[in-house]
Amino acid sequence: MSLARDLVEFVGRALADHPDAIRVTETGRRDVRHIALVTRPGDLGKLIGRQGRTAAAVRTLAELAGEMEGSRVTVDFLDEAGRE
Repeated sequence: MSLARDLVEFVGRALADHPDAIRVTETGRRDVRHIALVTRPGDLGKLIGRQGRTAAAVRTLAELAGEMEGSRVTVDFLDEAGRE
């Protein structure tokens, strides 16, 4: 697991009403990582925030954590049905 994945999971669980429903997966190679945070539809709005500000902040933090480990990071926020 990477620092970026741990960070996304920590922030996601802190913001969600149902932290146990949060699932975070990480795929990719060493230099490029894709992180997907999956949650209940009701919590998705909280994780994205007004006008996407919370999601943008989480993505920025994950990108910085990835830089520390020498990789690029992308983060997607999905509900249980797979919708963004």
